[in-house]
Amino acid sequence: MDPMTDTIAAIATPPVPAAIGILRLSGPQAAQIAERCFKPLGPKGLLERPSKTLVYGDLLDSGGVAIDRVLCTVSLAPHSYTGEDTAEIHCHGSPMVLQLGLEALFAAGARQAQRGEFTRRAFLNGKLDLAQAEAVGDLLDARSREGARHAASQLAGALSEQIAGIYSALLDVMAHFHAVLDYPDEDIDPFTARQLGESLSAQRTALGKLADSYRRGQYLRDGVPCAIVGRPNAGKSSLLNALVGYDRAIVTNIPGTTRDTVEERVELGGVTLRLIDTAGLRDSDDPIEQLGVERSRKAMEDAALILLVADGGAEWTREDADLARAVADTGKPWIFVRSKADLDQWAVSVGLIGADAPPVVEVSAKTGQGLEELAAAVEGLFPRGQEDYGRVIANARQAEAVRRALEGVERAGDALDMGVTPDALLTDVEQALSALGELTGQSVREDITDRIFERFCVGK
Repeated sequence: MDPMTDTIAAIATPPVPAAIGILRLSGPQAAQIAERCFKPLGPKGLLERPSKTLVYGDLLDSGGVAIDRVLCTVSLAPHSYTGEDTAEIHCHGSPMVLQLGLEALFAAGARQAQRGEFTRRAFLNGKLDLAQAEAVGDLLDARSREGARHAASQLAGALSEQIAGIYSALLDVMAHFHAVLDYPDEDIDPFTARQLGESLSAQRTALGKLADSYRRGQYLRDGVPCAIVGRPNAGKSSLLNALVGYDRAIVTNIPGTTRDTVEERVELGGVTLRLIDTAGLRDSDDPIEQLGVERSRKAMEDAALILLVADGGAEWTREDADLARAVADTGKPWIFVRSKADLDQWAVSVGLIGADAPPVVEVSAKTGQGLEELAAAVEGLFPRGQEDYGRVIANARQAEAVRRALEGVERAGDALDMGVTPDALLTDVEQALSALGELTGQSVREDITDRIFERFCVGK
């Protein structure tokens, strides 16, 4: 039996006591099943009301006994999230009420929905393309304002529109050549090498820009990995605690307290940072501390931003200067943070840090001094670009598909430059089109769609 002919049901809210809980139905019998389990309090039956109308009444079990007083709405195909007939029942948020209601829906003919099956049906019915379906999952997983805004824009079709423009331009190239080859007697202007070169060059530029957006997309979705480094007892853990707003890391006067990396998310200057508090960088005979130092160096290698913290209550040392040069040599954006700014001040020579001096911020974790300046420095290094929301690729699957599309267009363009006849380039253009189709689902394999929807929760 085709699973798309089934009517599915699920609890769409978390299984914890709450003000409201929602039961969802989708499929050819969704409206009829909802009608069997719901008794309106007014004179009209549920299906006598206009589509998308909220109706007040009782949710009934399989024996006709009232479970809860609820609101019910039916949305008829194709004007629904899935493109099928759908129904939602808004109950009081008791896990027991929801379970009893779900059992009633099963008894009336529905079956349990699988993970992501509602959104998968929306994709299969053409209500969403695959990039938009992935955005639904990203919106559910969003842990920052930027991540949520990006996912919402991608759900609205920002990325899909970009892909469609490139796809359409390449499709025009294919269609024109096939028309010339298949209908030689027709009065069709042949594509000149110059026209083809201009078209391929334009799409090559567009795909290159899209491929380069992957890192920005990762930052929007997951946050910027930011390592807090410095010598032992420099104030790294105190800075982390001040930024997250509570005592996340242990702070003592004993150097070397932090032996492992501690990670926490925080929004600073409108940028979501994945802060990584590291062990103090110094030579040590303690094997456990050595392991912590190795992990600190690894965190610094993997970071996209480095906060170098120096103890503002101690003298500037050659070790500090060596560490500053090591951070500068990574070539990554970094900020010099003078901690304990409420104590006696000292000046840092720019020459000791390097010719390309980073932003220098004086911070007191104790008083909060300098935290706004630190936020401004972060924003300066990672400026927010609202125009990026939804228009960048944010996962490895999309990045791989764009890379293959770009390679196809590059091969076609390079072959054209070497004098290859235009008709010989169609294979490369066709491969680029196939790769772009994987982004929106036009040519994607079923196992890939299975993997995408497996990460969704039941009821979405």
